[in-house]
Amino acid sequence: MSAVAEPMPHGVLKPLHDDALARRNAMVLAVAQALAGGNNTVIVSTASIVGAVLAPDKGLATLPITCMVIGMWFGTLPIGWLARRFDRRFALQCGSVFGILSGLISFAAVMVGSFWLLLFGTFCGGLYAAAHQSYRFAAADTASEAYRPKVVSWVLAGGIFAALIGPQLVIFTKDMLPPHLFAASYLGQSVCALLAAIVLTFVKVPPVAAKRAETSRPLGEIARTPRFMVAVACGVASYAMMNMVMTSAPLAMVGCGHSVTDATLGIQWHVLAMYGPSFVTGSLIARFGVERITALGLVLIALAAAVGVAGISVAHFWTDLVLLGLGWNLAFIGATTMVTQCHRPEERNKVQSFNDFLIFGSMAVSSFSSGQMLAYLSMPAINEEVFPTVLVAGALLLWLAMRKRQEAAAEAV
Repeated sequence: MSAVAEPMPHGVLKPLHDDALARRNAMVLAVAQALAGGNNTVIVSTASIVGAVLAPDKGLATLPITCMVIGMWFGTLPIGWLARRFDRRFALQCGSVFGILSGLISFAAVMVGSFWLLLFGTFCGGLYAAAHQSYRFAAADTASEAYRPKVVSWVLAGGIFAALIGPQLVIFTKDMLPPHLFAASYLGQSVCALLAAIVLTFVKVPPVAAKRAETSRPLGEIARTPRFMVAVACGVASYAMMNMVMTSAPLAMVGCGHSVTDATLGIQWHVLAMYGPSFVTGSLIARFGVERITALGLVLIALAAAVGVAGISVAHFWTDLVLLGLGWNLAFIGATTMVTQCHRPEERNKVQSFNDFLIFGSMAVSSFSSGQMLAYLSMPAINEEVFPTVLVAGALLLWLAMRKRQEAAAEAV
């Protein structure tokens, strides 16, 4: 598809859309996502187990994962600023540096038995995650509106290989440096981050012209638009609730008498379910509409929670995690697509980073609270918290769809 310049409502030309470049970037970023995504998988699979050994209180076992999420939260706005001040690729490569450091610091924490050093290592992993979570937006930068859901899906499809790389890395390296469980896994995490940094050198995203940047609307004005508010609500419901259950699952499985391998494989199936549908999610959104596909994702997340409430066998855990991953994929790609529809090209970095700031902030709260609930309540109790959040997001999504129909009907009259 050739590049096309389209006039904007306020009289400023959009940057040229180049779907061929968007497709090329999506392929490169999908490979980088496969490597970088292993960072999250290694931390989620191991950190709560290591935390339970090193933490001064069992209720703090999931705090390392919470620190990762806080790192994601803190990293979103700086990543957006770096992208605006320099360029998108420079911002992503800064994240890669923290990915390499994360594995090295976590390795040192295990070797010396320091819980607080482990927290710092996973915090750096979160800063890295803030960067590689924005890969999806980088692919959409040069895509036309109709093409954006597809390139976002393709980038997230790289997570399929992350689902294989991360857990298998843990399984094959967890006992490599006895008696230090998972120490070698964290070294492998650094290697993956280094390889991802090499792949990112092939990304090409043209900067927004300075004159166009001057026409940018205030962030508060954009944040008050109904579509942005609903996009954030759906992003929070899908990502924060998924993270809350996923964070607790490995430790809960071990606590219920299941093996570390069962827990790690559960996370692997979960991450495969998160990213596997990405090959078709963009096409589904183009065919059925972003609101319908996002709603289907929220329904699947609620269904996953229902399975989690029903029991604590390996089958219950794995089914819960798989359905949770499927629901996250549909709802989160839908929410991401809605965010790309809320801003002009010159506003993209600040709006996208603000969206992620809100989502990852909610994840930090859900991650920490899951550790407390798991310590003093149960895994079914954690799943019960999913229902009200998904219900609110679904109601807002329905309101937006009805509002959209009313506006379309008014325009037709």
